[in-house]
Amino acid sequence: MNGCSKFIALGSRLKGIPEVMTLGVKPNFLDYSPTERELITGSPIILFPTLNYAQFLSTLGKKIFPSLETYLYADEKIKQTTLFYMLGIPHPRTRIYYPLHHHQILRDFSFPFVAKLARDSARGRGVFLIQDVADLERYLRLTKTAYIQEYLPHDRDLRVILINYQPALAYWRVRSPGSFKTNISQGGRVSFNAISPEGIRLAQATAKKCRFNDVGLDLIYSGGKWYVIEANMKYGRKALKMKGLDLKEIMRQKLITGALF
Repeated sequence: MNGCSKFIALGSRLKGIPEVMTLGVKPNFLDYSPTERELITGSPIILFPTLNYAQFLSTLGKKIFPSLETYLYADEKIKQTTLFYMLGIPHPRTRIYYPLHHHQILRDFSFPFVAKLARDSARGRGVFLIQDVADLERYLRLTKTAYIQEYLPHDRDLRVILINYQPALAYWRVRSPGSFKTNISQGGRVSFNAISPEGIRLAQATAKKCRFNDVGLDLIYSGGKWYVIEANMKYGRKALKMKGLDLKEIMRQKLITGALF
């Protein structure tokens, strides 16, 4: 710890924890008082710096949590897909199309397939099952950058929440009848039964390879194979609460034992 015997945080995720001094996220570094600036530059680790400051602190050689990669790839499906492919992580066949190449989509994919908004598609919003030309045309009116992914039949996906690469919770998200989405906000239900150790191992290996140390990874099992679908840095808390788990207390315990970094 630093001289004030408290860990320094900028974002509010750990606000209220006695071992943490939360300074808030200010738009200009000079908006912090001289004392606060000294705490930031002098602390061995800065917690939840947010994207506003994560890059600057990393350039200064400062240890941060979550990692810079956790911030840079948040809500960036195109970047995540490229990273998964480069790291050899199993991922559904996915291609990106810009306007000049929209006409190639039906050359490369057969109905049905999945189309997503490259950004702002959290909680199942912006995710579409494309079953015919009319569906595709409606989707292309929403975005210039088409994110097209093969549809792998499944009735559930596995969400694995990892904190500093260690699984904190894993659960199935089971889709409701008549829907292809498993998101809880879209009518999916949570199940803690028969969680796959193989799926958890793949999630943990993926988090380590990608350097995502505060993440909810979604995986599906289809055709005898596991696939990593996407990384969610703003993962839900409902399943944690269902299991009687408090995320803030989990992080606090990891913090005071040194397991958070």
